[in-house]
This record gives sequence, structure tokens and C-alpha cells, in this order.
Amino acid sequence: MTSSSASLVPDPAPHLRPETDGSLADTLCRTAAQLGLSLPMPQDEWERKAEFSNDGRRVVVLLLRDERGYWVRCHEQGAWLASGVTAELIAVVRAAAAWMGGADLEQTREVAPFIKFGDWALVHEREPLDAVELAWCHKLDSLRLSPWDRTPRNLALVEAAYAQPELRRLTPVTSHFMLWFSTRSHFPYARVGYSIDPHPDGRYVVRDKGDVVAHTTSPEEAVALVVAALPEDTGTAH
Repeated sequence: MTSSSASLVPDPAPHLRPETDGSLADTLCRTAAQLGLSLPMPQDEWERKAEFSNDGRRVVVLLLRDERGYWVRCHEQGAWLASGVTAELIAVVRAAAAWMGGADLEQTREVAPFIKFGDWALVHEREPLDAVELAWCHKLDSLRLSPWDRTPRNLALVEAAYAQPELRRLTPVTSHFMLWFSTRSHFPYARVGYSIDPHPDGRYVVRDKGDVVAHTTSPEEAVALVVAALPEDTGTAH
């Protein structure tokens, strides 16, 4: 991939404060123009969300509530490879312009240090992972890099499931944070075995087609029950 021209643009003067009238996409494009950078025409444009895409790449920017800043996500080759939160609008624009301009992950982080990604993303960038492994990496990073505060228990559950070889060969699927598994790597999924619901009271509820099988106090206990109940002929998701 070619290096983005964003890295060649000097940092703006500290007093530069772009106007924020209009949609988020308008603000980003206007700020990019002030910095001498370019962004493609926005594909999705809401008051608090902007999306840009071209040549198989996407950047989505969300304006978080409670003045927590902006959440930037970078997508390529079927996966959200990187993301980050910053309060600086200029940093958001530099990250988006770099990614959309062809910068790779490390080049984008060099331009915008708030951008984070896992080792798996660097591997996938060079040579795409298989669909099942990608689904696990994607699921784990979506929780590890989430700007929300409600994910630690959900992350612990997915990490406990990933640690089990019998489950790691299946596709992880979540719905409202309930975790279940599929023998298909793509939609429509084919559910197999139990599901686990991280209940707000701190317990993990193991279910079989909606019926409660057990309550556990740790994700590891819940995962062990799922592994023990897998049908003997369960293979690898395809």
C-alpha cells in the first residue's frame, strides 16, 4: 500500500478550531480542506455519524455522547481492523484521510497515534485470515477496543470461549451480548449447542434453545458446560 500524503502535512497551528455547523460529515470534510487533506464524498451521513468508502476501504466516525469525543473505525478486507477514540477533531480527520488515502495500519497510527489494532489485524492486512479465525479476532477486538464501559464481563466470556479448541473451530455469534456458536462461518448461521447470557446480576446463564440449563458465577464454568454438551459429530465451521 502507498503511504498517505497526510503524513507530509505539517501539524496545524494550535489555535485552529474548525467550525462545527452542519452534519458531522460536513465538519470533517471542511476540516480536511483546511488542513490541505482530502476525503471522499460521504456515503452515510447522520448528525452524529459519518462514513466514507472507496476501493474496498471504509472509515466510520461516530460523535460520542457526553462529550467523550469521536470514535473512529477503519475497515478493509471484510473486517474492522482498527479503531480509537479521541477528543481532537483534527486527529480524527488526519486518521480518516490517511486510511482513505491508502496508508496501511502502521502508517495510519503514525499519523494518528490514538488508533489501535491487534497483531491479528497486521496479519490479516498482509494475508487474509480464514473466516472462522477472523470472526473470533473481530469479536474479541470489538470488545477490547470498545468505547463503551459495559463490555468487561462480555470480553471475559468471549476470551474464555476462545481458549477452548472445541469452540475456537466454531463461529462465535453474539446477540444483545448473548454468545452462541455456529457451524457456518457466514450468515445464515447454524446454531449448535448451548448459548451463554452474561446476566446483569453478575451470573452467566447457560441456555438450551431458550431453556435455562444452569447459572454460573464465572465465564469459564459456563464455557465448560457448553463444551461438554457439544454434539460428538460437531466439526469445524465452514
